[in-house]
Amino acid sequence: MILLYGVVLIAGIANAIQPGQTTQLAKSLGEPFTAGLISMFVGSAGMLAIGLVSGHLTWPSLQQAGQAPWWAWIGGLVGVGLLIAQLFVAQRVGAAPFLGLLVTAGVVTSIALDHFGLVGFDVHAAGPMRLVGGALMIAGVTFVALG
Repeated sequence: MILLYGVVLIAGIANAIQPGQTTQLAKSLGEPFTAGLISMFVGSAGMLAIGLVSGHLTWPSLQQAGQAPWWAWIGGLVGVGLLIAQLFVAQRVGAAPFLGLLVTAGVVTSIALDHFGLVGFDVHAAGPMRLVGGALMIAGVTFVALG
């Protein structure tokens, strides 16, 4: 379990760094949408390479594809929304408020997703500790954004 938490910590660090990388590419190229497209292409190429090397890349059958709910197929569009926010908002508000709001919104949303078992998550009740934790995240990001 410690190894899994380590992977999540590295992903969190990457999540803080990526907006700067993407906006710097946009500045260098002079066009944010081109930078976003390149970023998504590089990410897709990376997933392809890792899938091929690991042997875990397969094309789904029509039956498998039909078993997935419609909303599972649009996850990439959610990624586009995040990328657009990185390109047009992160530099303006700063890295700390951007990531603080991003993570806090994610935690608060995740508490609700867990509580109600939405979008494929198992039910994990939103007990007092989780609710207080979410409230503290909101308070903390408010201090970061106002500071």
